Amino acid sequence: MDVWSQRAPDLTIAGLLDVDEIRRGDPEVVAGGDQLGRAVRWVHIADSENVAQFLEGGELVLSTGLSYRSSPESTANFFDQLESASASGAVIELIHDDGRPDDEAIETVRAAARDREIPIVILRHRIKFVRVTELAHQELLNRQLARVEHARTVHEAFTQLSLESAGAQDIVDRTADLLGSPVILEDVGHRLLAYAGDTPSSRTEQHESTGTDHLGEGSGHGQRWLQTPVGLRDRRWGRLLAPGRLGTDEAAVQVIERAAQTLTLARMAERDEQDLLVAAQGGLVRDIIESADVDEKQVRDRAADLGFTPRGRMIPVVVRVDRGPNTDPTTLQLRERSLHRDFVSAATAHRCSTLSAGLQSGSFGVVVALPPGADDDAVLERLIAELPSRDTTVGVGRTSKSIVDAAIGLESATQVAEIASTLELRQRQYYRFSDVRLRGLLSSLHDDPSVRAFAEAELAPLLEADSGGGGEGEEMLTLLEQLTTHGGNKSALARSSFLSRPALYARLDKLQRRLGVSLEDAESRTALHVAILWLRTNG
Repeated sequence: MDVWSQRAPDLTIAGLLDVDEIRRGDPEVVAGGDQLGRAVRWVHIADSENVAQFLEGGELVLSTGLSYRSSPESTANFFDQLESASASGAVIELIHDDGRPDDEAIETVRAAARDREIPIVILRHRIKFVRVTELAHQELLNRQLARVEHARTVHEAFTQLSLESAGAQDIVDRTADLLGSPVILEDVGHRLLAYAGDTPSSRTEQHESTGTDHLGEGSGHGQRWLQTPVGLRDRRWGRLLAPGRLGTDEAAVQVIERAAQTLTLARMAERDEQDLLVAAQGGLVRDIIESADVDEKQVRDRAADLGFTPRGRMIPVVVRVDRGPNTDPTTLQLRERSLHRDFVSAATAHRCSTLSAGLQSGSFGVVVALPPGADDDAVLERLIAELPSRDTTVGVGRTSKSIVDAAIGLESATQVAEIASTLELRQRQYYRFSDVRLRGLLSSLHDDPSVRAFAEAELAPLLEADSGGGGEGEEMLTLLEQLTTHGGNKSALARSSFLSRPALYARLDKLQRRLGVSLEDAESRTALHVAILWLRTNG
């Protein structure tokens, strides 16, 4: 099924000029005749020459021009405002009260419209603007619904392919069906991997004779054919091309990008054997962590069955993929799986046996068994240096000769990775608890009621100030945090916050009165520093 045929084209000025209600007005295009294909986002009725304040761009403005059509200057100003607001165009009804065409106004508008690119249409007979707006807005709504339906169809199609573990050819075939045009999948060396939408012989001949680079660049209109890379951002392995679709076609872009994502997932799913092994190893790790009493010998027997045979020391390592507030969950999962696979491959290349486990979304843990006589730090540095992405934070637990202890150590390594990911400046390849220092201690004590009580008591005046809203308490907390970070040095704080000393001293005086303690006292600052670190780490 070609869903493209179900999508209505954009509503244009040319399309509206064919509406019976407008045709009854005897329309004449006096400017912008070559721009009638402009899309109409909305229809707005306005008679004031000061119209720009009501527009956001893409509107077709319907007007009778009563406030400006008798003045060439006012009419020109009206058109200037339409252009500055990026309106699609204007339809202006120019008639007298008795229904006769206003010839003088028509000439005024025609003169003011001369040499303008924006489409301007005049009407010599009265029409009902409300019928035009009703029709236009209904058509716009229908088109929006069609776009939503198209997006749903695309989503369902590729989701079904993923659930069915479809291969590359099936995905390319479905993409061609959805686009209604040929689709090519090639690798990074421009070798043909799959194609659809044409006969195999003709498609192969065209691919070999022209090269996909030409297919990707030429369109006959000075634009690029639609194409998108396939694979993770740091491990591209191919690209999809759609000759016949332009890169500016937003709906087509939606289809081909979703297809590329599905191909990426399919390629990763092909590594079932490794994935199953990691899943089984993860089950063993979870059993160790969640069980109150586990036997080392039994664990070693199970681990051996899963290919993990340590002969000496083991290091628990957790790799956390960095993410932002808008990171897509699917992208995060793909990056995690790719990095996990690369880490295990690197460990194997360096003669390290591994016991892996997926942790929370975006993180994975690996117990790395070192070769006899190997240096801990040297091995870790080599393994982490070989990761293709630097957008990670690595936490490391204590070295152990016990599988049980090393697996349990993944929990502390996870905490370290989480804490280190919040550091403003990260200069290490990996972190241990000793590297995150006080933050690490406070994080490990986040559930300790005495620490919570201490921190909340120290900061109570500021927390209470923020409970009523307004943000005053948070502003004071930020100022306190900056002061303690600078060790109480007001001059350094003034420079970093770009405040004059009088202004800063006034704020600090207010903060001190609110807290009821002296900020000059080193012990008070230390207590407050610990409290605010606990708040920021566990808040």
